[in-house]
Amino acid sequence: MNRMSHTAQIRPLSSSDDLEQITRLIHHAYEQHAALGLRYWGTHQSVADTATRFSSGQGFVAELDREYVGTVTVRPPQPESSLELYRDSCTWSLCQFAVSPKLKGAGLGKALHEVALAYARQNGGQIMAIDTAAPAKGLIAMYRAWGYQHVGEHSWQPHTNYESVVMSRPIGALAHNVA
Repeated sequence: MNRMSHTAQIRPLSSSDDLEQITRLIHHAYEQHAALGLRYWGTHQSVADTATRFSSGQGFVAELDREYVGTVTVRPPQPESSLELYRDSCTWSLCQFAVSPKLKGAGLGKALHEVALAYARQNGGQIMAIDTAAPAKGLIAMYRAWGYQHVGEHSWQPHTNYESVVMSRPIGALAHNVA
């Protein structure tokens, strides 16, 4: 399941991956949101949180020149989730989705997303869901371009300080191109 995007190699997380470095990548990727006052979990999660979030599904990492430049975790239905959609037996979800700021806009996020969709599809998923901060209009627009529709709101407080927009899309549908 290897894909390339601007020479970045995407592969499943392995036990030899450095969770401290991946956590730093996640923090770095979310810095611009933190500067706007948005407290995404990714702005402050610990290395233990990173491990726990990876263990909730299948993690993928992107590397370029031996440096982590992206990550995503694709999760099967989450029976214990406070969000009803995430408990749905047909719904998979994404979390811990991060791309190095130096590669944003280069297609790496879309490549990670496609790998996550393929993994969920191969494992019986029918719907993919994601949530993000309601004020994050750029992310919401990107997810819409990838075929997601707004299906609700949810609060993850105290891990975040905002209301989340919840979005979903069929897993089998083709994603739209992102400009």
